[in-house]
Amino acid sequence: MNFDQIQLTNKDILEKEFKVAMRGYKQEEVDEFLDTIIKDYNAFQQHIERLTQENERLRKNSEHTRPRATNHNHQVNYDVLKRLSNLEKTVFGKKYADIDS
Repeated sequence: MNFDQIQLTNKDILEKEFKVAMRGYKQEEVDEFLDTIIKDYNAFQQHIERLTQENERLRKNSEHTRPRATNHNHQVNYDVLKRLSNLEKTVFGKKYADIDS
């Protein structure tokens, strides 16, 4: 969501005035409904802010842990390949190792 596209603030909703017409809506009902909208709007804004902060925190943690995890994975892969090679030599004998060389 692009926050530049948001057109209304809580204050805009709260201070919105509607023209009165002869056969219009009941002003009390409109006010109650707008109050509910404002509460929901506030809740959504708070939730978005929490998620934005959490997203930023996770992004920073990811940047700090990524290189270590990658190096660790390379070491694990190397160890696994080395063990596999030794196992193949043991199981298939020296003849198999000579073919591979």
